[in-house]
Amino acid sequence: MAKQNKSNILPIVVMFLLFFMIAFVTNLAGSMGVIVKNQFGVSNALSQLGTLANFIAYACMGIPAGIILKRKGYKFTALAAVIVGLIGVAIQWISGPAESFAVYVAGAFVAGFSMCMLNVVVNPMLNTLGGGGKKGNQLCQFGGSCNSIGGTLAPILVGYLVGGAIKYAKVSDAAPVMIIAMVVFALAAVVIFFTNIPEPHMETAEEKQARLSGNKVKDPHGPMSFRHFVLGAIAIFFYVGVEVGIPNIANLYMTTYNHDQAQLTIDEYQKQQNDADYLAECKAADDAAKEMKVEDYEEKVVSKDNYNAAVNVREGKAVAGLGLQASIAGLLIGFYWLMMLFGRLIGGTIGGKVSSKQMLTVVSSLAIIMLLCVMFIPSSIGIMIKGTMVPVSMVIMFLCGLCTSVMWGSIFNMSTEGLGKYTPAASGIFMVLVCGGGVVPFIQGLVADHIGFTLSYIVLIAALAYILYYALIGSKNVNKDIKVD
Repeated sequence: MAKQNKSNILPIVVMFLLFFMIAFVTNLAGSMGVIVKNQFGVSNALSQLGTLANFIAYACMGIPAGIILKRKGYKFTALAAVIVGLIGVAIQWISGPAESFAVYVAGAFVAGFSMCMLNVVVNPMLNTLGGGGKKGNQLCQFGGSCNSIGGTLAPILVGYLVGGAIKYAKVSDAAPVMIIAMVVFALAAVVIFFTNIPEPHMETAEEKQARLSGNKVKDPHGPMSFRHFVLGAIAIFFYVGVEVGIPNIANLYMTTYNHDQAQLTIDEYQKQQNDADYLAECKAADDAAKEMKVEDYEEKVVSKDNYNAAVNVREGKAVAGLGLQASIAGLLIGFYWLMMLFGRLIGGTIGGKVSSKQMLTVVSSLAIIMLLCVMFIPSSIGIMIKGTMVPVSMVIMFLCGLCTSVMWGSIFNMSTEGLGKYTPAASGIFMVLVCGGGVVPFIQGLVADHIGFTLSYIVLIAALAYILYYALIGSKNVNKDIKVD
């Protein structure tokens, strides 16, 4: 047994690396939402289109990825995934100099194919290497910790690169982050190529021959024959939406103009348009700052797009935000993913003693309470962070990371427990429902456009209520009579 465990160390490390990249690239799309909103002048809902495209790719690729995993194995699927990921991020990088919103969304969509394929590999693989049950859950939680590190770094790096001038931020400003992602994908491809990865669920030679000859006996059952899997897949749809929706909409809320900033922007724009000499002075100051590469410099010239955005806020056509600097917002978003890291480390530590059902019940209940606090605690109640007043509700919101941290592993393990030979196909179907990470934030963005940012979190509370139902009732396997050997 000791020898077997030792031989699994390198495959486990590789799975952890892939977990890191899943969150890093996914959160890159989420963090870019506030940039594309300002650069291309889109609404809160359309600013989530990159995230939506990233996750809609799951719906397109989930089942095919499961088939590839079954026929080609973990190593081939993982290697193909990182190559596709490199291409997707490269397209997003090209959208910077091209200044094209469509190219950016296309890149996010291609990157989503990669994230889907990686998820199909890492989750069942880690569960298998851990032996399933509580130990499998424990290993998934530790893998999730690596996921959180990647998720933490992406928004912090984007916020740092953009600095304080969020209203002038462009996709090209985040180019260094995308270059880092491409380099890591390239290194991961090399590591995976030279690593011996176990293939416990790959089709046998007999199964392949039967499939190619058309003599394969159709199995009357499949993953969808298990009620707890079907309900678990729906739970994952809502969970990923919650995990992504919390920081994405919060990022928009924190960086959107408040009413005072909107009025100042309008006044400044009108002054520049009415005074040619003053406008020339502002342009000269901006040019000098760019030439000297002044950090955190906020451009003085107000663009037509920013003026229109400010007018929309003043006239009530767009909801007002907090008007925080991008660097502060990025720091707080990073704090959310850092809380997910801590939560997964704690979950990994106690995962061998506490069942997935108990864990999911507690954290989903706490998350509902926290989001209710976010909705009803006035934004005027705040604390100082780096010299900036930040609402207490935002701190509470990002503490939700402790709760969302262990939901994925818990839901996945309960959903696939007892599926046996149906696990690879189940993993593919599971990934289709991950598209909730794009659909739910998009719906929340639509709601935010009409009733405001904080009240839009009612969408996530409803999703968490379903997850709580799954933990308490829906996760029970009532189809144990189906043969899975």
